[in-house]
Amino acid sequence: MVTTREIVGQGIERLRSAGVDTPRLDAELLFALVAGVDRTGILAHPDALVGDGQIEAFKAVVGRRVDGEPVAYIRGMKEFHGVALTGDRRALIPRPETEHLVDAAVAEAMRRLTVDPRTRPAARVRIVDVGTGSGAIAIALAVALRARHVPPDEVTVVATDTAAEALELARENAVGHGLGDWLSFVGADLLPDREGCVWDLVLANLPYVRSGDMAGLPRPTAFEPPAALDGGPDGLAIIGRLLDRLPAGLAPGGIALLEIGADQGQPMSTLLAERLPGWDGRIETDLAGLPRLAVVERPSA
Repeated sequence: MVTTREIVGQGIERLRSAGVDTPRLDAELLFALVAGVDRTGILAHPDALVGDGQIEAFKAVVGRRVDGEPVAYIRGMKEFHGVALTGDRRALIPRPETEHLVDAAVAEAMRRLTVDPRTRPAARVRIVDVGTGSGAIAIALAVALRARHVPPDEVTVVATDTAAEALELARENAVGHGLGDWLSFVGADLLPDREGCVWDLVLANLPYVRSGDMAGLPRPTAFEPPAALDGGPDGLAIIGRLLDRLPAGLAPGGIALLEIGADQGQPMSTLLAERLPGWDGRIETDLAGLPRLAVVERPSA
């Protein structure tokens, strides 16, 4: 029999030889999966003996990773903003950089919630997550607000997507975190089709990869839904359509938080000026100093 250290080491070498970017992390996560423990359990007991069944199971999941399948799909789970989400091919895997959008959304929602309810534009703070996919943004936001003791009847959070299978996954994730009183999921192209409905906070991580760049994406993205990545010729086609909807869908004084690609800061600034003249718009950088978030505010009057 071999030890955990030895079998994980073999997995690391196999993944490294295949060109995987994070061979140690991936090997540890995958062995934790077949062993039925978390990663810390693997690290805490490196000399534990491994049975033949676990060895074969580990070789199988490492083989799937060598073939390019993302770890999140193999594990069936992805942590995002401190929340464990079910992950499979029905939706894009949440990226760490999107946590910046969630942080900004939580801060803005709390700012609005601390305003005297008598002076708010509406009784509830109205939030929509456009193109929700796995539900990551809406769910992480709701979990954060709940942790801050915000009652669910003080906010309306709606999440939309055009893909029925993605909405199914998002609902499953919401139920798994006990958010039935917090979230509604709606099949819609961008904003919900509700006459006269406006939103205080619009959140969106829409596809922003240029069509011509799709073929050059890292291998694991081939397992993800192409429609969740392809943003058209300039990468901003779908985001541009959302901007066109904001005059009718964003309340006066409302804010939209839109994730963009790291090389799209200037093109996005130009697009904002063209589509929404007179509105306030800025580009925020992420922790790596890269353009990541477009913040768009509609004038109050």
